[in-house]
Amino acid sequence: MADATKHTQLFRVARRFGRGLTPTFVAAAAGLLAACSTVVPRAPVAAPPPRAAAASPIDDEVQAGIPRDVQRNRVALLVPLSGGNAGVGQSIANATMLALLDTQNQSVRVTNYDTAAGAAVAARRAIADGAQLILGPLLADDVRAVAPVARAARVPVLSFSNDAGVAGGGTYLMGYAPVQSIGRVVSYASGRGVTSFAGLVPNGLYGQRASTAFLRAVESTGGQVVSLQTFARTPAGVTAATARLAGQGAYGAVLIADGGATAAQAAAQVKRGANSGTHILGTELWNSESGIAARPPLSGAWYASVSDTLYRQFANKYRTRFGATPYRLSSLGYDAVLLTVRIARDWRVGSPFPEARLRDADGFSGIDGAFRFGRDGIAERALEVKEIRGGTTAVVSPAPAGFGR
Repeated sequence: MADATKHTQLFRVARRFGRGLTPTFVAAAAGLLAACSTVVPRAPVAAPPPRAAAASPIDDEVQAGIPRDVQRNRVALLVPLSGGNAGVGQSIANATMLALLDTQNQSVRVTNYDTAAGAAVAARRAIADGAQLILGPLLADDVRAVAPVARAARVPVLSFSNDAGVAGGGTYLMGYAPVQSIGRVVSYASGRGVTSFAGLVPNGLYGQRASTAFLRAVESTGGQVVSLQTFARTPAGVTAATARLAGQGAYGAVLIADGGATAAQAAAQVKRGANSGTHILGTELWNSESGIAARPPLSGAWYASVSDTLYRQFANKYRTRFGATPYRLSSLGYDAVLLTVRIARDWRVGSPFPEARLRDADGFSGIDGAFRFGRDGIAERALEVKEIRGGTTAVVSPAPAGFGR
């Protein structure tokens, strides 16, 4: 590729998967090749009866849908390619294409299916076309629709959702789980001497899970939660919650479990009076916002996320090829293909996907660093802690390279 030499480190990472030189890395590659049929000329004798002609192997290959591919394993990518979420869906699809091209593997074929018109419909189409593994969908509701269809066909699902409620029963989650980022940043704050914590969490399912994760994380460090306030996702709701929090006394750190705009508003109100020196803690949501470091009230804040080291190289390569900036979640598509092809080295074409290999205790590695699936089907990730400093971010606690046993 023309841009391979410009971004050699990312390219070498991908190529190492295919050659199998690194046990924790994988490779995946394949162009979408057109299938062809060879017509055998008939001898100059009477034509065979119509019924025999209709049953011939040649005619059997000429049919509606995806042409048969007997040399590669069939994998389906289910993402929104139209509608309101088409941008992120197309970005993920482009990332899977880059993974296939970068690794130059010839054992996997990925076909895209649009979930915008119905995720269950897309899953049925993919399975009818011969897919033995599904990558995606993106949204939790779509995963709920796809899971029973895939389970009935015994086809595993590698979803890009982070909703723990949809994991299990052959469905795996590659999304960034809030419980892990909260646990990591609380542990880091505790190591820096913080013993008293407060929290601001939004109403709704995400807030409920963030609250549970926060309370457990603080308890595990021996710290104390002074106050935990919920809020409606409106400016007035945030102001009311921070006012209630202010009446609870002093605390060393406050978790704001929401996006950058809400966190910046809350941080400006929290850091007043007795709590002017409190540390602001964020969640994995911040890593998906390119402008998070440009919000002055968040200067000095800590948050945990996957590493951006390889992602920056991937993003440059993506822009060169597609002329656009990728969505941050697109790395999930790239890494899902890398994982697939590593396993595909022992996956006989035409046979079911070897699902047991997904639970490798040593895990996998890719653009977002090391990860592995637990018994619950949720990806456990090696996370780093970042600090926002005057318009940029700095890594203050690097992510582990892997999972020691």
